[in-house]
Amino acid sequence: MGEFDPVGYINEPRWHESRMGLERTRELLDRLGNPQDELRFVHVAGTNGKGSVCAYTECILRRAGYKTGLFTSPYLFAFEERIRVEGACISREDLTRVTLQVKEAADAMEDHPTEFELMTAVALVHFAQQQCEIVVLEVGLGGRLDSTNVIDEPEVSVIARIGLDHTALLGSTLGQIAQEKAGIIKEGCPVVTWPQEAEAFEAIDLRAAERGATLTTADFSRLRIEAAPTVDDPCWRFSYCGLEGLRTRLLGAYQPFNAALAIEAARVLRERGWNIPEEAVREGVEHAVWHGRFEAVSRDPLFVVDGGHNPQGAQALADTLRQVFPDARPVFLIGVLEDKDYPEMLEAILPLGGAFVCITPDNPRALPAHKLARAVRWTGQDLLGCSACVNPYVARSVADGVARARELAGPDGMVVAFGSLYSLADVEAALDEAGALREDARAYDGGEAE
Repeated sequence: MGEFDPVGYINEPRWHESRMGLERTRELLDRLGNPQDELRFVHVAGTNGKGSVCAYTECILRRAGYKTGLFTSPYLFAFEERIRVEGACISREDLTRVTLQVKEAADAMEDHPTEFELMTAVALVHFAQQQCEIVVLEVGLGGRLDSTNVIDEPEVSVIARIGLDHTALLGSTLGQIAQEKAGIIKEGCPVVTWPQEAEAFEAIDLRAAERGATLTTADFSRLRIEAAPTVDDPCWRFSYCGLEGLRTRLLGAYQPFNAALAIEAARVLRERGWNIPEEAVREGVEHAVWHGRFEAVSRDPLFVVDGGHNPQGAQALADTLRQVFPDARPVFLIGVLEDKDYPEMLEAILPLGGAFVCITPDNPRALPAHKLARAVRWTGQDLLGCSACVNPYVARSVADGVARARELAGPDGMVVAFGSLYSLADVEAALDEAGALREDARAYDGGEAE
């Protein structure tokens, strides 16, 4: 028998089906001694921005001097990115050791846990063994029945912006989806939320009232943008609720707002006795890293990667381009999954494009590049009259698509790669092979940029 492969075990096709419910996770963790009971949590749900909110919150807590755990998904380059302690990815040695412990417990169960349930257990065992003081825990799907929801009494529950995604599982309206997301709210535990659309907010407000949970809504009327990113100064400068001179190097137009949500969570934590000085908030916001979200990874041409993978994400990307680079006509390098609402995604970005290159992400659910190109033509001609949409390039591979996009843009132009997080690793690998990837992008290891 060869050496045990922890990622291979967790990702076995047999465990891939998505089966909602907490029973398997509870049984698995019980067999492992309930490591979650030794930990304290910030629990984060939402459709768009929850990963960024997690990154801001974890960095704030780490800058405050706490030993932090961070659990997020999906990963871009290595599985280990999903499980981090004090900003560092779990080592392959620790991942192997902990996964073997989880495997022994899981294989003894009559109803074997799913892939995400196994991963959640591995993370919680690791965080407990590392004696993390507080863990920022990102919900995988939904909230109410997500395997992360086995935790009791988080220090604060955070609900990022809610949009329409995974509608087959979570519901077809914002209200239904918000009900599922709000399932993370626990009895008497405080909640911080994005100022949702009315239908979604009502569901969250109702759940909080039923659970006797204090609800705080981020007040974006008190957020002031002082300066947008430029090539020479690639950061947002803003103030929020009395905190002046804030900076974030996450370049999405929505990032100051995600930072504000994390600041509200930090305030709630401070009220609960956590020692989080103002300087830790400032430094945490400035040094937070969330890879692949409107991130400039190459120059000549400027090459931006963004993980927008649903209509809300595509609209946020379009809004950011209009705000940060209003005069640009970028070449879009696009790869999407077939089960996403890609026609609506295309509607958001096609008016901004100077040219389009279609790729096939390395994922079983990927939409083939030639079908995506057809959608670009149809959407552009029928709905927008987009002349640049007439002849999108169908790439033979991701590397071919990257090369063609850079050629079309020219050294003074701009390329934007988006549509699926699953294609970004291959995009950046192609840039690296061409000697064009920025050194700090190549060196990403889940920690913060300095």
